[in-house]
Amino acid sequence: MLNITRLDIADAGLLIEGAREKAQEIGIPMCISIVDESGNLIAFERMDGGKITSVTISQDKAFTAAAAKKATHDYNAVCQPGSLVFGIHTALGGRLCVVGGGLPIEHDGQVVGGIGLSSGTPTQDMECAQAGIDHWRSKTKTQ
Repeated sequence: MLNITRLDIADAGLLIEGAREKAQEIGIPMCISIVDESGNLIAFERMDGGKITSVTISQDKAFTAAAAKKATHDYNAVCQPGSLVFGIHTALGGRLCVVGGGLPIEHDGQVVGGIGLSSGTPTQDMECAQAGIDHWRSKTKTQ
């Protein structure tokens, strides 16, 4: 029997709130996706002006971060020609995303979900994703 810690809709709201605040601060309207530990969508927000292509990309970033239990930019760093993981982005029908902006969400040492942002540069997406996690942790006193 497994005991699973799972994000709820209130957690997802806090994650989106923190990411949105950072996106507003830097002036980039984002698509923000929150998934559970299995990569299934819990919540999504497309800010006014968020790119239509970023709807799917943000969800794929969140999926990758949760399901693979690693940041999408970590995949990017090793997904180079000649590397043993080169081509991983073609797995699962292309659903694995190796562009920065997807981060796993951890609680008590286990991945409980993922956050994915898209519409800015990969660095901007990563900053907003981290801001979402930081906001969630500050509001829930989670480690």
